[in-house]
Amino acid sequence: MPQIELTPPQFEFVTAEDQFPAMVAGFGSGKTHAAIIRTLTKKLQYPGQNVAYYLPTYDLVRRIGFPRFMEALESMDIKFKPNKNDAILAIPGAGEIIFRTMDTPERIIGYEVADSIADELDTLPEEQARAVWTKIISRNRQKKPDGSLNTVGVATTPEGFRFVYDRWKRNPDNAPGYRIIKASTMSNAKNLPPGYIESLRATYPSNLLAAYLDGEFVNLVAGSVYPEFDRSLNASSETIKPGEPLHVGMDFNVGKMSAAVHVLRGDDPHAVKEYTGVLDTPAMCALLKREHPGHSIMVYPDASGQARKSNNASESDHAILRAAGFSVRVNATNPRVKDRVLSVNAMVHKEGKRRYRVNPETCPELVESLEKQAYDKHGEPDKAGGLDHIIDAAGYFLVYRYPIQHRVAVVQPLRL
Repeated sequence: MPQIELTPPQFEFVTAEDQFPAMVAGFGSGKTHAAIIRTLTKKLQYPGQNVAYYLPTYDLVRRIGFPRFMEALESMDIKFKPNKNDAILAIPGAGEIIFRTMDTPERIIGYEVADSIADELDTLPEEQARAVWTKIISRNRQKKPDGSLNTVGVATTPEGFRFVYDRWKRNPDNAPGYRIIKASTMSNAKNLPPGYIESLRATYPSNLLAAYLDGEFVNLVAGSVYPEFDRSLNASSETIKPGEPLHVGMDFNVGKMSAAVHVLRGDDPHAVKEYTGVLDTPAMCALLKREHPGHSIMVYPDASGQARKSNNASESDHAILRAAGFSVRVNATNPRVKDRVLSVNAMVHKEGKRRYRVNPETCPELVESLEKQAYDKHGEPDKAGGLDHIIDAAGYFLVYRYPIQHRVAVVQPLRL
């Protein structure tokens, strides 16, 4: 068998022993080549079992899947029998490679395999990808002779914050066996035609380049509200120290109350705890007092809470906060939404400085909101996706303590 040359990320993916490895890669990084070699490696490793290869559409199976697998098998001097009608490549004495599409999840039925590969899973709508993933795992039930786990590998370009981000990146500690292998376009540069990378740089804006050149998860929705936020560059490892003052941004919504707890390091704010989905203001007060005894708590709430009643109570939300012993810091009216967004963005990144930091371990929903929230068709931060509550809470604190200073022009009458 001829020697197959692989880049370091390709080799890492092909040989990964994790149950669910994902090669998240830029254009031209060789992810499909790596996926094919991984499929053939599994096939030859367990000749008594079958493997499945999934592509988004049948057209891709016909134009890419079959031709590239046949080319690879011929180069490896492995005999095979193609059955294009049933989308199967049979390898005499070594089972079958079964091709299926991901455009109709309900048709992923009627066969069993030991291992699978899903090519470009993240190009599917998130809910469809989730349904496909469930179906693929259900087909992976042929028992291996050595008792090892059935695996499903994924090779995909990151398409924003979709299914692959949610399953592999958002909560990796809650998903054993899920591993990301990053591959940039540059890692495969020697196999690309001259000028290919330069053409990508000339074609795509910076956020798309991060995804399609570097294989990064970024917000691909036009009009991201917080475009400069980066979960790594804006990350904090800070936690609450005994007795230190707490600065709590708070958003009022019965049944969906949110609070973002901050501490100061110098004069830089660090979000270190979040509370979401709390019933009402009395419940939030009880929660904060229970979770943070011995701390002075300054609350920076939605200004409308000075008139609005919490859950039909006779007192306003602000009065309830004061009665609980909290210091309430709020202006007479809320600033314009635009000013609140500008204040957050200025703290996230301005003139090379990233003053606003968020602990991703203790504030996962705040991180997600900063990454994902986009503008709606009216040019306002979108509220339909449920990402607004916790970021609004944090924003009330930031705009109060770190407001945008508007320049005011004073016009005086001209004296002759």
